[in-house]
Amino acid sequence: MRIRHPLRRVIPFAALLPMALTVIVGYLGTVLWSLHISLTNSRSFPSDTFVGMAQYTRLFENERWLLSLHNLALYGVLFIGACLVIGFLLAVFIDQNVTGEGVLRTVFLYPYAMSFVATGLVWQWMLTPGNGIEQAAHQFGFAGFSFDWIVDQDMVMYTVVIATVWQASGLVMAMMLAGLRGIDGEIWKAARLDGIPTWRVYVSIVLPMMWPTIATVLLLLATAVVKLFDAVVAMTQGGPGTASEVPAKFIMDHLFGRANIALASAGAVVLLVPVLAMLAPYAYARSRKGRA
Repeated sequence: MRIRHPLRRVIPFAALLPMALTVIVGYLGTVLWSLHISLTNSRSFPSDTFVGMAQYTRLFENERWLLSLHNLALYGVLFIGACLVIGFLLAVFIDQNVTGEGVLRTVFLYPYAMSFVATGLVWQWMLTPGNGIEQAAHQFGFAGFSFDWIVDQDMVMYTVVIATVWQASGLVMAMMLAGLRGIDGEIWKAARLDGIPTWRVYVSIVLPMMWPTIATVLLLLATAVVKLFDAVVAMTQGGPGTASEVPAKFIMDHLFGRANIALASAGAVVLLVPVLAMLAPYAYARSRKGRA
């Protein structure tokens, strides 16, 4: 019998420890630096002049920032809800042992692998009045058809939702499918013997058993909501006007365009709060499960 030296298990961890510490210190360092800058009167360059919570007061008195928060809340509810529903339905469909399952999984997941800077421009062209969808409808004989949401201040955020749901639903499908494949087949056999409707099995048995998967999906989608930026820039540039403004774009504009790094840092710190609020319960639940 071959005996493995215990140091062989320690060496890989010891080799990774400096890298892990570098990442942790670098991340915490940037967060603390942003927090420090948000408490100063920095403009184009960092300053050590302490102004307390003045930047946060200015931030929440800024109508553009408040509009961006409203847009983000609307986007988040619609995006997460649509991705969960569509992703789950796609996973249920593929879980029926359909022909060409591998091809379908690739087709549904492929949009997530693409850069939205590129696909966003395609969506912009498709949704622009006179092009894309509207032009195709006119060519098919629907002369009175109009689809101008992307230039309508009241509807523009819905176009961003449509495009990003198209991109992210494949990832949700893949994760949900993995969760469905982890359900014991005996449960389905027992449900059929008892005559329980299929929809009732999914609602009352399958979904509760998939809660860890759903929690992970929710965390990923919520994080994607908070950092929404590239889709808005590629499709609308925050317009028309400021109708599709989001917090990440507000921060980048003030950081690079308006030379106000203190206000931008305050916005970044505010955005960090909901991320930590979502991550903390998830991490706590995982740690409790690990100890159990």
